[in-house]
Amino acid sequence: MHAATDAFREAETAPVLWVQGLGDWAAVPFALITELASQDAVVLVLALVFWCVHAGAGARLFVAVIASAGLNYLLKAVLYAPRPSWVSHQVVAHAAESSFAMPSGHAQNATVLWGYLGVRSGRRPWLWAAVVLIALICVSRVYLGVHFVSDVLAGLLVGAALLWAALRWEERAVRWWRGLPTARWASLAVAVSVLPCVFAALWQALVGGGWSASSDWRGAVPPDPAGATLAGLFSVCGALLGGLVGFTLLAGRGWYSAEGALTARAARFVLGLSVIVLAPVLQEVLFGDLAGLALAVAEFALYALVALWASFGAPETFVRSGLAQRSSAGQASGMR
Repeated sequence: MHAATDAFREAETAPVLWVQGLGDWAAVPFALITELASQDAVVLVLALVFWCVHAGAGARLFVAVIASAGLNYLLKAVLYAPRPSWVSHQVVAHAAESSFAMPSGHAQNATVLWGYLGVRSGRRPWLWAAVVLIALICVSRVYLGVHFVSDVLAGLLVGAALLWAALRWEERAVRWWRGLPTARWASLAVAVSVLPCVFAALWQALVGGGWSASSDWRGAVPPDPAGATLAGLFSVCGALLGGLVGFTLLAGRGWYSAEGALTARAARFVLGLSVIVLAPVLQEVLFGDLAGLALAVAEFALYALVALWASFGAPETFVRSGLAQRSSAGQASGMR
């Protein structure tokens, strides 16, 4: 089974090498394009929409994108798929990735993020721009040597399914969530955030049996892709927990409006982001010596607090400082 899979992966290097045949000149533009679906870019877009454009759309987009990222890491933690540069020395790795490959997180999350914004804009040019951007991001992942075509296609399919579900059921889901008693929504928030982490950790410990690189992988494999994937899953799930709790608490306080003067919106963005940018610094200072499951658990807690700040602490600070107002529709209809 593993031999057949590895043979298939080796055959898949041909399309990667063909795309890389465009030449080294394309490395810089594709590296810039791929950044539009990176973690940093996603955080900036989510913060900008929620704090400065439309609070309701931003909250729903946050849940959709973070849930997508959590599912992506969970699938990676189960599938243990290699990246092209791990399989063949012929593939040039123009970017470094330490986690497993399938499905492509950039393709999946770009589909959810930019697809949602394109659809919700209500403007056909913006929708087509989102489609073109998603396509370019997918090509960039193959060119950069970090994904096979099958990884990208899997990411597109999963992302499209999640986007369809979000657009179809978000209204009903928000009304249902806002009608839950405190004990129940809190329990559900913990469950959907913690259970994927527990499942992945048990899978790696019991089923994975201690990951080791396949003997047929002839490229440069990072030292611990299983640990990196697990840490990514824990951090994303922590952010999901913090966001669900924060948005629900904020709705109970009357929500808030992202409208206002341009100067107020800019001030909200800078103030809110000043706390978020401390997360990587704290991670390095506090957790620099940790590894494995201990690091993953620590990142879960850290990113839960960061997301709680973004979804509740920052909006409350904006309202109290006069940078934002309560939403007149927030108390009656929840996360709008």
